[in-house]
Formats: sequence, structure tokens, C-alpha cells
Amino acid sequence: MDGSSLKSAQLLDQMRLHMATDAGKELTKKVGLVYQLNIAPKKLGVDEEIFVVDLKKGEVTKGPYQGKPDATFSFTDKDFLGIATGKTNPQIAFIQGAIKIKGSISAAQKFTPDIFPKPAKL
Repeated sequence: MDGSSLKSAQLLDQMRLHMATDAGKELTKKVGLVYQLNIAPKKLGVDEEIFVVDLKKGEVTKGPYQGKPDATFSFTDKDFLGIATGKTNPQIAFIQGAIKIKGSISAAQKFTPDIFPKPAKL
């Protein structure tokens, strides 16, 4: 995503491209939820960049969601990358306070490393 200093933006850019593939289209059918990601460079809630992963339409955009997302996550760049790449367990990160979640908990539980393309190189 343009103009972002976050490493997460590179992964979300790959995901945006992934959505156009057959595997990406399959994902939208399977998940069908909208996630808003508030990603902070270092500290939760400070200088956050907002991205929307829309698994209803199959697109990834920068900026807040127009309407009510199924779940909103707040995390740091590092924690998001850990979860997206499968190095960090999302439940443990939540318990430790590394992630803040608003919205549907059942929708949040579907936000797993499986929805992200396997990173080529980050």
C-alpha cells in the first residue's frame, strides 16, 4: 500500500493481489466477513494506519471501513506480522493484550493465518 512505513502494508499488498486469484475468490466464499485492521508502528493506538480486509467483496483497502466491520483489530506492526505469518498464536496474543478486538468474537476467530497468502519474501 502506498506511502506506508509499515512492514504489514507489504503483506496486505500481497493479500490484495492474492484476492484476484482463484484461491482468493475461494477465501471470500468461505469467510465472507469484513475486518478492519488498525496497525500501529510501535505502540497500540499511536499513529495507527487503518486497512480493511473485505472478504465479502474480496478486496484490501487503506482507510476506515464505511459502515460496521464484522470485527476490528488493533495491533502493532510486529504483532500483526507474527499472527499473519503464523509465528504468533492469535489467542495467546489476545490474552497477553497484544491485540484489541471490537465486534463479533466469532468473526474474530476466523481471522487466522490461513486467510493470508504465504509470504514470498517480507
